[in-house]
Amino acid sequence: MDTAKAKKTLKKLAKQKGVSEETVRHEIEIAIAEAMKSPKPQAQAFWKSIPHKGEQPTAEEVIAYIANVVKD
Repeated sequence: MDTAKAKKTLKKLAKQKGVSEETVRHEIEIAIAEAMKSPKPQAQAFWKSIPHKGEQPTAEEVIAYIANVVKD
């Protein structure tokens, strides 16, 4: 999955939940930020393995990465 498909997934989820796409993205980004605080080496390795352009992976980058891992 690429980030464009992940964005469509976020849009679909927002519609299903009756909230804005930005609300869904924001909630996922909060969860990502909290999860990235884990001091566990396995968790840190996981977050470092996700290709991302900014300081932390976006919701779309995480969704696309996990979808690809699960698919393989």
